[in-house]
Amino acid sequence: MATILYARVSTAEQNLAHQRVQAEAAGIVIDDMVADHGVSGVSTTLAERPEGKRLYDMLRRGDVLVVRWVDRLGRNYQDVTDTIRHFMRKGVVIRTVINGLTFDGATTDPMQAAVRDALIAFMAATAQAQAEATKEAQKAGIAAARESITAYRGRKPSYDGETLAQVLERHRNGAGALTIAKELGLSRGAVRRIVENPEAAQAALARWAKEGV
Repeated sequence: MATILYARVSTAEQNLAHQRVQAEAAGIVIDDMVADHGVSGVSTTLAERPEGKRLYDMLRRGDVLVVRWVDRLGRNYQDVTDTIRHFMRKGVVIRTVINGLTFDGATTDPMQAAVRDALIAFMAATAQAQAEATKEAQKAGIAAARESITAYRGRKPSYDGETLAQVLERHRNGAGALTIAKELGLSRGAVRRIVENPEAAQAALARWAKEGV
């Protein structure tokens, strides 16, 4: 039995290493890591990605697939639910670093299975909703940036679009600024600025992107 971490980042500028660091900090012993760098979770399914498709051959019954959160598998509801259920049918256990959830297809109790499936559906829907919210925020941010493109760009943001979406999601789920900051490697001030004015935070990203920095 092996424990395999699947990591993904959607842009070439993002770093994959922190996903393994987070997993190991949560006490998970990783035997192997499979990673897709600069690959979108919206436009490509796991099976279509260069490294993601390797998981379908690598994983065996009894293995554990670790992901930071289900959005690493994908940002599309149907794709994520199909992927998780496929691996569960193979006897693979899926674990998330964030929230410490475990999805195991071995349960025979109908109530436990119903709760598990409902949670899978909810998390997959949340992953898609995050992607759609980020897209809308980016549109609003770009529009705001274009209106004030001659203004000083300000300090370069310490976060990217994906991290911004994660901050907002954790805040909606009741996490405090300090907790979010520790989990995502941001300052508490940065978290507060994002939460208090997400449009301005996205606009800051757009201003820097506009200048090609």
